[in-house]
Amino acid sequence: MPEGDTVWRTARRLDQALSGARLTRADLRVPAFATARLTGREVLETVPRGKHLLTRLGGGLTLHSHLRMDGSWRTFADGERWSGGPGHEIRAVLGTAERTAVGYRLPVLELLPTAREEEVVGHLGPDLLGADWDAGEALRRLRADPGRAIGEALLDQRNLAGLGNVYRSELCFLVRIPPWTPVGLVPAPERLLALAHRLLDVNKARAERCTTGDRRRGRMLWVYGRGNRPCLRCGTPVRSADAGPASRAPRPVYWCPACQPEPSGTARPGPPRWAGPAGR
Repeated sequence: MPEGDTVWRTARRLDQALSGARLTRADLRVPAFATARLTGREVLETVPRGKHLLTRLGGGLTLHSHLRMDGSWRTFADGERWSGGPGHEIRAVLGTAERTAVGYRLPVLELLPTAREEEVVGHLGPDLLGADWDAGEALRRLRADPGRAIGEALLDQRNLAGLGNVYRSELCFLVRIPPWTPVGLVPAPERLLALAHRLLDVNKARAERCTTGDRRRGRMLWVYGRGNRPCLRCGTPVRSADAGPASRAPRPVYWCPACQPEPSGTARPGPPRWAGPAGR
């Protein structure tokens, strides 16, 4: 699932391609909005909110989209061949005289009054890449459930918006705790939040995410995707386990058993298989 930095870049790309121009073509290929008539409306802006995208149009309408696991928005110059997937995967087309944005495999696509945006994003916690990022409020929300595994709590968009599976593993590694550590036993959680904010901020404009400071291939992430390979810090084989809800595709978590020792007072009888809800 794309993380907050990827969504931020997508919003910027859509904003640069469409904002300030009027739609000469608009095609929403979902049954509920297939007959919506948007041609002629000015595109005002596209803004990210956590992992959500809000494209605001003249006349008080907002096109809300979410990429979930493999959705994407691509932008093309007038006359350029579209690439991003087969035609049957296209869910939205927004075109101006000079640029066209095409949404592929978008599982969430809805049109709503701009005044009602809070109905789709109001449940989200503080946005790590938002101008109004509030670390204190994010910390308060995390601490509201001290027995919850920190890896699960970080993915819950109602606590803080923008983190996904990659950052879950990387952040726990960087603060040297296993991801099943209860929130109440996380040392200096405010440092964890500051690190999360810094990592997303430095990566938001990068084509390839890096948490190690080493941009060489295969060395950009500390543990994510490195199951059974040596830890970049100590050489111990990195471990992985399914930590996704059973109702959705598995989202494996990665950790180094040497660099992330069990904190005092915790016990883990087997590989983590968390199934708690996580607001998107």
